Amino acid sequence: MEKLPNRNEIPAQYRWDLSHIFAADDAWEKALAACQEKIGVIAAFEGKVAEDPRAAIRANFAFQDEIMPVVEYAFLSREADNSDPKAQAMFMRAMGLITQATAAGSFLEPELLELDESVLQGLIKDPEMSDYDTYLRRLLRQKPHTLDKAQERLLASLGEVLRAPDNTYSTFTSVDLHFPDMELPDGATAPLTDGTWGAFRESPDREIRRQSFEKIMNGYGGYGSTIASTYAASVKKDCAVAAARHYPDALAAAMDPLEIPRAVYENLIAVIHESLPILQDYLALRKKLLGVEELHMYDLYCPLIPDYTMEMPYEKAFDLVLAGLKPMGEDYLDKLREARTGGWIDVYPSVGKSSGAFSAGSLRHVHPYVLLNHNDNLDSAFTIAHELGHSMHSFFSNTNQPLPKAEYSLFVAEVASICNEAVMLRHLLREFTEPRAQAYLLNHFLEQFRTTCFRQTMFAEFELIAHEMAARDEPLTKETLSKAYYELNRTYYGETCQVDEWIANEWMRIPHFYNAFYVYVYATGLCAAVTLSERILNEGDAAVRDYRKFLSAGCSVSPIEALRLAGVDMSSPESLRKAMGVFRDTLEQFRKAVDAL
Repeated sequence: MEKLPNRNEIPAQYRWDLSHIFAADDAWEKALAACQEKIGVIAAFEGKVAEDPRAAIRANFAFQDEIMPVVEYAFLSREADNSDPKAQAMFMRAMGLITQATAAGSFLEPELLELDESVLQGLIKDPEMSDYDTYLRRLLRQKPHTLDKAQERLLASLGEVLRAPDNTYSTFTSVDLHFPDMELPDGATAPLTDGTWGAFRESPDREIRRQSFEKIMNGYGGYGSTIASTYAASVKKDCAVAAARHYPDALAAAMDPLEIPRAVYENLIAVIHESLPILQDYLALRKKLLGVEELHMYDLYCPLIPDYTMEMPYEKAFDLVLAGLKPMGEDYLDKLREARTGGWIDVYPSVGKSSGAFSAGSLRHVHPYVLLNHNDNLDSAFTIAHELGHSMHSFFSNTNQPLPKAEYSLFVAEVASICNEAVMLRHLLREFTEPRAQAYLLNHFLEQFRTTCFRQTMFAEFELIAHEMAARDEPLTKETLSKAYYELNRTYYGETCQVDEWIANEWMRIPHFYNAFYVYVYATGLCAAVTLSERILNEGDAAVRDYRKFLSAGCSVSPIEALRLAGVDMSSPESLRKAMGVFRDTLEQFRKAVDAL
């Protein structure tokens, strides 16, 4: 494996083009200054909202629209190279702007809620305020959790402090945390990072897998006390903010504003626990196919079809995505082609670049941006489809909804991305009929269930445990958190796997934990996406039209209702059980496929 290149060594066509937001950094500086000046305009409404609530609401959202490009430009600059001090400084200044603006506008909602409810109902019914009716309805719904003006201002002024655990963790893991080089069989060495680890943990060489796991996990574990302190601060922040807003706990504070019943979270954990026997059947088959006496945690990611790979250089992978997503419609594909060549995507790993992948789609007047760390394999091809699913969801919502209704709920945030993957996979299973290809693809689908439904639910359960520990004033230390995480791994994997001790450190490398109670939507999203993908493939244009209604809904309706527009009901645990049925059926298909080899 070659040494990671510096960013300027990556060809321009494989780097995103931030000039679509601002032509250069000096234009960003001017926009930042303009936003800072406009804070006073917003602050001038304080104490006067009752005089003209329409003007106050419109000014607030217009300012949000103006701030967002400033923030996104700085954020994306930093994500591309976390080691660039200028980009780091820009990001911190943008975060400072957000804090100042939030504090300056913190009076708006308390003053609106001081109005007689009949006034607010009148605004909701006013045709000229139709862009804001959903915002106002949800504001009324959140009235019990909205503080008075002084308290809201105080909470808003603490924005940077409240984001500190996330920012500290991100900077530490992206810039300061390093791992020992990998020692390859030929005597050479190769850099090990979160970005390159995926290829090592999937290696057919078991010693490479074991070595990479141990070095990654112990690399984090070596700083376990520091990371535990950072995460504990994040958890305690969640609990403190929940208490300040009069929620019973941090989970309620995360779920209630999204209009998601707490039972959805609890049902997910319960259904996944009752489905663990299916997971054990799959793990037992994995152990048999690998021919190992003990199945270790480092054996869970390598492909099960020996000597068979689907090499996926980026251009070939993107061609595959286009072919696989043809059922989505030609206009959908046209946007994907635009993304490919139009500066939307940052493709390859480089020094200082953030690991993983994401889509940033909050810019209404500019296209979404996608960060990848592409490796030449099938997983990376599916990652392209996944992140572009996010991007298309953002594009349709931004195109079809006004600003106050454009941002879709976190609960549905993973549906479009996983639906893209599921549609593409079903297409590949129909196109690649050779037995080894079938087995390979079915194994990929099984791994999607294992890593998305089971693994993400385990993460969700860990978050719940950590927050419950904090609520009981139990210490959140490296030892207590690692013990809880290790025991969860024993519950999920221990019947079949040898649960290696260093897996106890894995929680330390999950950045999503700093956005509390989010990971569960990966699991619920997959369950919804599997159903939607089947509709699209089996029913064609009618299902696609329904799916577009979902993509275009933004937050104009509740997330449960948005999914109903596409034809799936996630209000019942039966939807989760149906998805587990697909997992079971796919396992049987895979078993037959490998028996036929």
